[in-house]
Amino acid sequence: MLFNSFEYLLFLPIVFLLYWHVFNKSVRLQNFFVVIVSYIFYGWWNWHFLLLIAFTTLCSYFSGLAIMRDRQFGGGKSKLFAWANVVINLVILGIYKYYNFFVESFVEAFASLGVTLEMSTLRLVLPVGISFYTFQALSYTIDVYKQKIHPTKDIVAFVAFISFFPQLVAGPIERATNLLPQFLKPRRFDYVKAVDGMKQILWGLFKKMVIADNCADFVNSVWANYSSHSSGVLVLAAVLFAFQIYGDFSGYSDIAIGSARLFGINLMRNFNFPYFSRNVSEFWKRWHISLNTWFVDYIYIPLGGSRRGQLVKLRNTFAIFLLSGLWHGANWTFVLWGLYHSFLFVPLMVLGKAKGYSKQIAEGRLLPTLREAFSILVTFFLVVIGWIIFRADNISQFFDYMNCMTCHVMLDDSTGMPKYTLAYILVLLMVEWLNRNKQYGLQFQLPSRWMRWSLYVLLSIVILTQAGNQAEFIYFQF
Repeated sequence: MLFNSFEYLLFLPIVFLLYWHVFNKSVRLQNFFVVIVSYIFYGWWNWHFLLLIAFTTLCSYFSGLAIMRDRQFGGGKSKLFAWANVVINLVILGIYKYYNFFVESFVEAFASLGVTLEMSTLRLVLPVGISFYTFQALSYTIDVYKQKIHPTKDIVAFVAFISFFPQLVAGPIERATNLLPQFLKPRRFDYVKAVDGMKQILWGLFKKMVIADNCADFVNSVWANYSSHSSGVLVLAAVLFAFQIYGDFSGYSDIAIGSARLFGINLMRNFNFPYFSRNVSEFWKRWHISLNTWFVDYIYIPLGGSRRGQLVKLRNTFAIFLLSGLWHGANWTFVLWGLYHSFLFVPLMVLGKAKGYSKQIAEGRLLPTLREAFSILVTFFLVVIGWIIFRADNISQFFDYMNCMTCHVMLDDSTGMPKYTLAYILVLLMVEWLNRNKQYGLQFQLPSRWMRWSLYVLLSIVILTQAGNQAEFIYFQF
């Protein structure tokens, strides 16, 4: 079930009304209802996926109880129970997501040496959002082991925590320390919070349906036959893909966070206007925040973080970005994408600027300084190069695209300029720049009710009339 579908348009209000008016007798009853509708939501794609998420959930739940009981009775096996669950979940993720990739890479490597290997791949369908809910489940086990959170005995609340439908298939990747306690305490309807949630949903739909889907129409048409296009068109397609993936993923996050707020649940922020970043370090503090902080907390810091000298810090940074790239998909392009960004960090670490900026861009001013504007443009250019790697089917295609982009300067190209799409992007940038101190673009208060409703109606009309061809959320594949 897609957020930008007619099914979800019916699903959300029905669930909302039943949640607050039928299943509001107790928190356990509400949680049970959340589990049911979440499994319906997830099973809408393929009901077989439900068995996998249920297995992951139960393994993580019982591992938490096993760790707790072991510590109560001094068994000394808590580490074993934690590692067992981590290994089980990573093996499942590895089989479904990476088995065929590594087998094919292994065979190709030996083929290049003149050795032919006979190794079969598996015909597996990648479960939607498996990386997201697996990482969420792993964080629970790790936090229980580190005694950051007390394991819950309430299995209904725990299943709701893992399967909560707004953020189930594409995040944000929530921590048990934030989300699980919200399912353990009573929730009351908050009108102000619900209105804010609806505004964020509306803004998310604009970013997905008007920005991302319109960009996708142009980007896909160019990439389908990129060698025949001029440099200018290829550059434009690269820039539009940057806005496509931003509108797609941040739009999903906005809809997820807004939907959760309707049910009295607060999800963590996942995007903080990343294209206003002044260097790559700041970009990664603003882009996919839930994943980046997950890697920092559970990989970077345990490896030593920044405490053991520059070389160890450099090693850990490369490890994080390589894992982040591999997390995004079973393709060498994602590995190269992660490696590319890790190299961008090297000069920042040498200059002592890897921590980013402590102050907001153009703080207290309407417009940035020339230096800030230049930094934003340079950072955006570097990020766009990375997105070309991300978009390519293989590494050879990336280099071929870059070659065409730099060599087809004089090539005649009849491809039309997507004027309306560029206009929508301009509106997006203006709104988010003016509200860069807020949680999302539409989070502002107009002075009168008629002005607010006029804006909501106008934006709804734009979404309904100017939406591009419906495309699946890019991050579903991860």
